[in-house]
Amino acid sequence: MLYEINEKAIQLENQGKEIIKFNLGDPDLPTPPEIVEASYEAMKQGKTKYSSAAGEMLLREELARIHEVSVDNIVVTTGSKWGIFSLLFLLLKKGENIVVPSPHWTSYELGAKKLGAELRLLKRDLESDWKIDVEKLEALIDKKTRLIILNSPNNPTSKVIDDKTFSDIVQVAKSKGVTILSDEVYSDISFVKAKSILDFDTENILIGGFSKSFLMTGWRIGFAVVEKELAKRMIKLNQITTTCVPAFIQYGALKGLESRKKIADDIKTHFKVRADTACSILSKSKMQFSYPDAPFYLFPKVKGLDSERFTWDLLDKGVAVAPGTAFGDYREFIRIALTVDKEKIRKGMETLCEALP
Repeated sequence: MLYEINEKAIQLENQGKEIIKFNLGDPDLPTPPEIVEASYEAMKQGKTKYSSAAGEMLLREELARIHEVSVDNIVVTTGSKWGIFSLLFLLLKKGENIVVPSPHWTSYELGAKKLGAELRLLKRDLESDWKIDVEKLEALIDKKTRLIILNSPNNPTSKVIDDKTFSDIVQVAKSKGVTILSDEVYSDISFVKAKSILDFDTENILIGGFSKSFLMTGWRIGFAVVEKELAKRMIKLNQITTTCVPAFIQYGALKGLESRKKIADDIKTHFKVRADTACSILSKSKMQFSYPDAPFYLFPKVKGLDSERFTWDLLDKGVAVAPGTAFGDYREFIRIALTVDKEKIRKGMETLCEALP
């Protein structure tokens, strides 16, 4: 439903209607100029031919240095979403299952189901501040469980998994012989410290990206940190599918890594103001919510709300949001992406609150 809402919003915009787009995690801030310039320079220098299916060596070396692994553990992918799907494709067999704390990003579910795997969801709730019950998670694991997928900070709740819970999940996974795939695309821009899977165990999988933490959503570049044999399999899959990430994009990403902290701090500053603005308005409404640990989302609840109907009705009033049902069994929730400027946030949030049943 996320994509249908976005298509309708675009259609309305093309008809001349102003739409405040809270529906996508695609921030309005521009890609940092040093990244754009480095990519342009790479194009002028002829970096427009095929690249390695593993990724440009200079970029892989820098990612390996940051994550304290061997370059052989790094694979550059055409966006983190492709990295996730390629790993599901390589690791899952029909009839196996994956365990995912919910609410969750829809790509995990759609990818697993396309491959004939079962998705086992661990439902979390707002009342517990979206914490993961490790005992309940462990109870979902059986001999056919291949992966546990974690996402911290989480889309759609923007909450970070606390250190003890993360550590406990790693221990459970190790005892059960199950691999963890940790989607950490928001970790660099988290308002609070977000631990990495690599802080606990280097034998699992880390998915990272440049879309969110470097404002490169349309550039389509991500990476995976995996054990060496799995990296070889990912590279072979790249060779017969996406071929490679364009080299000039990789050189832009490499330049971004040089300013990694500054870029992240700038993003956090912008989005902290936006979160404060939105939450101050929400706090005066009938919505229940938890303050986000990271950009870009709020995931508030209204008791008795039919979020799908509300989403379409709100779009007619000029505000696009995502229904909670796009992220699991959360009909009373909506996801609000704070990816527009402060004034639009204020206007959009006021319209949203006025439209509540």
